Amino acid sequence: MSVWNRPERGARGPAPERSRAQITAAAVEMADEGGLAAVSMRQVARRLGTGPASLYRYVSARGDLLDLMADAVAGEIDLGDPLSGDPVEDLAALAGRAKQVHLRHPWLLDLPTEPTVGPRGMDYLERALRALEPTSLSHSARLETVGLLNGLVTLFARTELQRRNAPADPAHARMSYLATAATEERHPLVAAALAGGPGAGAAPDTHTLFERMVRRVLTGLMENPDPSPAADPR
Repeated sequence: MSVWNRPERGARGPAPERSRAQITAAAVEMADEGGLAAVSMRQVARRLGTGPASLYRYVSARGDLLDLMADAVAGEIDLGDPLSGDPVEDLAALAGRAKQVHLRHPWLLDLPTEPTVGPRGMDYLERALRALEPTSLSHSARLETVGLLNGLVTLFARTELQRRNAPADPAHARMSYLATAATEERHPLVAAALAGGPGAGAAPDTHTLFERMVRRVLTGLMENPDPSPAADPR
């Protein structure tokens, strides 16, 4: 049973001292400061000035707390802009805002399992599916599209964070090696691709690449809808 299917706190025991929202906010703050390793029931209780046992009136385990944290920051994704009716552009904009949340909260990328979708996550999913309404994709294909979009968000967020924290640009070093190692005799396709690219000295703009790849993937999916919609009744 997910944390959202259970009452805010047990019916027994003393009057509540805290709320799930307060506990979650403290845990998010700690994760932003020191990563997921800094978040334990004991440390969160210490941050709140209470005993660890008191937290278990609100959450049954650390996994519940991680779900609450992930859902809380999902609420930071701005869903207020009106949809344009262009699924590719609407989803690309949504993905860009989701990526910014991942960059603000890098610990999202270190969650041990896929978090259970909570109320704010459901709002995000509803928004993404609403953006796909003008398409001919089946319902299952729409869910798959959102899942793929989320995968691109996490992939590019991880790449951007790694480049921010790297002492030197690893991408530049890799491109330099490829440029010198690729030969037309042994690697003709690699050499041709590098010749047509920005060059080893160019620093790739990860966000620009992200937007381009998201649009390219989404366009391909829209142009090639599920070939067997009869298997997925609407």
